[in-house]
Amino acid sequence: MTGVLARGAGLACLVAGSRKALVCGCGEATNTLSISTAACPWKAVTAWSVGGVRRGTPWAPATHSTGSCITSPQHTMTEQRRGVWDLFRRVNFGSYAVLDNVGEVSLPQPVPAHIPRPPYAETGEPLPPPATPDIHSLSGEEAMRNACRLAAEVQNAVKENIKAGMTTEEVDALVHNRAIDAGAYPSPLNYRGFPKSVCTSVNNVACHGIPDDRPLMDGDIVSVDVTVFIGGYHGDCCETYMIGEVDDPGRHLVRAARRCRDEAIALCGPGVPFYAIGNRVERVAEKEGVRVVPCFIGHGISNYFHGPPDIYHCYNFYPGEMEPGMTFTVEPVITQGKEEVVLLEDGWTAVMLDNARAAQFEHTVLITDSGHEILTEFKGNGGQ
Repeated sequence: MTGVLARGAGLACLVAGSRKALVCGCGEATNTLSISTAACPWKAVTAWSVGGVRRGTPWAPATHSTGSCITSPQHTMTEQRRGVWDLFRRVNFGSYAVLDNVGEVSLPQPVPAHIPRPPYAETGEPLPPPATPDIHSLSGEEAMRNACRLAAEVQNAVKENIKAGMTTEEVDALVHNRAIDAGAYPSPLNYRGFPKSVCTSVNNVACHGIPDDRPLMDGDIVSVDVTVFIGGYHGDCCETYMIGEVDDPGRHLVRAARRCRDEAIALCGPGVPFYAIGNRVERVAEKEGVRVVPCFIGHGISNYFHGPPDIYHCYNFYPGEMEPGMTFTVEPVITQGKEEVVLLEDGWTAVMLDNARAAQFEHTVLITDSGHEILTEFKGNGGQ
């Protein structure tokens, strides 16, 4: 599950129909703010202008030690690309169903009493993460491997079963039951009030889609973001699946999104600056003719769900270097069109403002003495 950045001068994005734009409740003192997921008080606003969202604008890094926004120092600067032509062009994104609302969402599934729970399971509020990234001991690394191995196995079960006619609620039930059967807690469930056990984001939904009663249709793409909590640690991964016969633009988007993740992970290792990940993702996206959605970030992950370091997927100069023993996610959201998103009224579902499709791929990565290890890479049912 991604972290979130609020972008824009004054207003984050456009209100359209029943959709709500969001503005950070911390005020308008800064051009662009960066936050952890739901770290700042958000409020719905009504507006009919986009409020000056610009590439090339720096923003501040997310804070993990407090609940307030930090307006300085500034660490991230995406490349200035947008021109007058970009404001008026109309792009053919292909043929697919546009989602503009959420279907019927059933009650959360119960978790048996014997399943160990993360601290937020009852209250919805996670404990504050540490101020600096965890450096795992050997036992911590093994606990992370175990959690990530299970996440990969659950993700593979989705891959083997997902199909046209299946509702995203049925995907949620599959993930929930596989996690419970393995003695794990589905991490998204009640995390800051999220009502389901997995995120399912279809077509123009960028991320954090809530599973509902809408059947998947031939031609859909859907990102399934699986996280499990077992042995006191979280494992997190996401894949985008093509349902039936997806058109060429959709297939290209999915391939490009996977390539963005994989090429960024390939450069990870001790001494590599964190900013290198976003710079690589942006370069790959440009070559593929797609765009990064910069308001969603990767994150450190350990016995906490989200924490330091922040992993930006766009051009940036976030400080710090990778060290052996660190674990974090690389999970760029990639779109066919413009980068702006808007939240639906459920407060979670983020859709692309221009209704272009988005795709996301994610792995949890461990930095080792000699490079990196992809902890959520599925290695068969043996898991070794």
